[in-house]
Amino acid sequence: MPWNRPGLATGFGDRVVSSMGYTDFQRSSSKPVSLDSLRYNDSEGATAMQMDRSTRKSGLQKSPGDFVEWGVKSRRKTLSSYLWRGGRFVIGTKGSNYSLLVKNRSKSRLEAVLSVDGLDIIDGKTASMKKRGYLVYPGKTLEVKGFRTSHEAVAAFKFSSVGNSYANLRHGETRNVGVLGLAVFAEKGVDPWFPTWREAQRRDGARAFAEEPLYRARNTYTD
Repeated sequence: MPWNRPGLATGFGDRVVSSMGYTDFQRSSSKPVSLDSLRYNDSEGATAMQMDRSTRKSGLQKSPGDFVEWGVKSRRKTLSSYLWRGGRFVIGTKGSNYSLLVKNRSKSRLEAVLSVDGLDIIDGKTASMKKRGYLVYPGKTLEVKGFRTSHEAVAAFKFSSVGNSYANLRHGETRNVGVLGLAVFAEKGVDPWFPTWREAQRRDGARAFAEEPLYRARNTYTD
């Protein structure tokens, strides 16, 4: 039963002001350029899962492909990452709010689709890479503080018990608690590392005298 399960999950916290808008973005492919996941639990749960704390790393770590760095922020600091079973692990504290950080390391816009406990952070339903995410601009860091409830606000991510998790209270499903997901998509027609390459190609092919159909020439003269 969910109410008897130990360890952390993510609850539906207080309202946090976080405005959003829309803009055009066409994916270069239906497949992400980077796909990653991150596990979390409390200290006792980490010990039960035999997480090796000697593998401690900085909070923000690169995702596959080096397109972004991402991690978890709680209590005004980025939580340390631990290497665990080929992936990453962070240790949270029950009752604390947290946010997800995604830093764009490329030179073009990227779309970040994020999930918490198997749920999409924008609509709160089952996560899917087919759903749309947030845009992250070059060199900028996106901070997502909760599940979106409107265009103006989110419900804060809060480390909670499994029984009090949003996944359990809203969907009655706790199979995927304790895991965060990230899928990154590049923009169609734009190279994430060299976004001006198309412009360079156009200029390289520019001609001083384009071969257009011949028309009567105009003679300009002055007295």
